[in-house]
Amino acid sequence: MPDHDLTGFTPSTFTHDGATRRVLRRGTGPAVIIMAEIPGITPKVIEFAERVAATGCTAVLPVLFGVPGREASPGAAGWPTVGRAMASSLWQVCVSREFTVLATGRSSRVVRWLRALAAAEHERCGGPGVGAVGMCLTGGFALAMATDERLVAPVLSQPSLPLACTASRAGSIDISPEELAVVRGRCERDGLQVLGLRFRGDRLVPGDRFAYLRRELGDAFVAVELEDGDANPASALPPHSVLTEHLVDEPGQPTRQALDTVLDLFRTRLLGEEPALTN
Repeated sequence: MPDHDLTGFTPSTFTHDGATRRVLRRGTGPAVIIMAEIPGITPKVIEFAERVAATGCTAVLPVLFGVPGREASPGAAGWPTVGRAMASSLWQVCVSREFTVLATGRSSRVVRWLRALAAAEHERCGGPGVGAVGMCLTGGFALAMATDERLVAPVLSQPSLPLACTASRAGSIDISPEELAVVRGRCERDGLQVLGLRFRGDRLVPGDRFAYLRRELGDAFVAVELEDGDANPASALPPHSVLTEHLVDEPGQPTRQALDTVLDLFRTRLLGEEPALTN
């Protein structure tokens, strides 16, 4: 897949608390904040955003790191190019005080900016609320954003922070206890549902992390756990990115069913539609 020239997306900026970042938008209807994985808004992330827009929602992509539109699949861009892109994005994350990579029991500071963006998009786009998808490094951001009652459809796709280098980090996620208690209260009081996606063999997203979310959120946490063999075999990377790199975009494929589950969540929570039949 070549680089994407971002045709069809409207660029702008959003400023909150002194921080200004670029934002890409596509579509009309209630907003869905799509937070990319490392190395950034790749063509496959853009493809996912186009699907979200096609449901009748506005896909909103904040540029948190990386170069939007740049190809990052090893098979298409080559390992040297992909390695440089990933290293550059990781460097941006690691030197920034906005991201919490290792610490447990803490939400990244960038979540405050993301909540403000979601509030502004809700005012701009209307609807019953806002959806959010976090992927990999940003996966837990969608959970922490759900302290705001305008966030009604959070999706945690392969949430990878804190890095699971110890047992305590493997059995936690990047949200403070106080914020987690707020989300739990929304689940109990308002029927909030939190959707999580992972491959079972993914070391970046250990099973203990999903077990922790089940204990904390109960039945409100809906886990979609895929076998490693369900991942796209054409990818040169180990099974990880459910909605992008490792998606097998064919009816009946488990990753496609996972994608349809995400889109159905947005249809039901943001558009008031009945769930579609899974392909």
